Amino acid sequence: MNIIQVIILAIIEGLTEFLPVSSTGHMVITSSLMGISKDDFVKLFEIVIQLGAILAVVVLYFKRFFKSINFYIKLIVGVIPAVILGSLLKKHIDVLLESPLVVAIAFVVGGVILLFVDEWFNKPTVEKEEDITLLTALKIGFFQCLAMIPGVSRSAASIVGGMSQKLSRTAAAEFSFFLAVPTMFGATLKDLYDFNKHNTLTADQMHDDIKFLLIGSVIAFIVALLAIKSFITFLEQKGFKLFGYYRIVAGIVIIILYFTTTALHTA
Repeated sequence: MNIIQVIILAIIEGLTEFLPVSSTGHMVITSSLMGISKDDFVKLFEIVIQLGAILAVVVLYFKRFFKSINFYIKLIVGVIPAVILGSLLKKHIDVLLESPLVVAIAFVVGGVILLFVDEWFNKPTVEKEEDITLLTALKIGFFQCLAMIPGVSRSAASIVGGMSQKLSRTAAAEFSFFLAVPTMFGATLKDLYDFNKHNTLTADQMHDDIKFLLIGSVIAFIVALLAIKSFITFLEQKGFKLFGYYRIVAGIVIIILYFTTTALHTA
């Protein structure tokens, strides 16, 4: 992995983390196209820069994170399913992360769902986070777990989950952003611990790894700051159909490339 690859992956992460198109899926495909081998550090890098992007939420919605203790209780309840299932299924998830074909199929299936989601859930009754109940937060947390399959999109899964529980598009999107903070913070700490436990690095290797993690996180953070507001505005005006079409086309292209070239086949 070199600095150019770090910058490219960080930009892609910042742009796609909050869109319902799967940032992880895009990084899996981009890594394969750039010939980046899926070693322990690359897997760690992809998780850590996601946290960098997620921290943009804390900056943009700073006041929400200091509003009430009930806000944090909802986030804790919402993240419980991911903590439990993530711990139980980690080895299987790591295997799926190496498969561009899994990403492509998830792109297409998720895209088809996004074509109809605005019509399915068009009568919201919950317009703001304060009106979300603990039970609703838990249900959205279970929807978020679908994103453990690369290509599903954590954002798409939790937003659709929110809309299924009568949240408006904006309320569902914002709660998805909030829920991402503890989810990705926990995932990053776990991966850092596992990486440190199973890898012995020289001083030079450690220096390069830390440098790449910092550069990637900062770039993802800055790009995400610009992307979040644009996404909310677009979502309010246009809905999800364009993202659905994008996912379907991207998924079909990836499937064709997978079966006609060696570029997307992992070692």
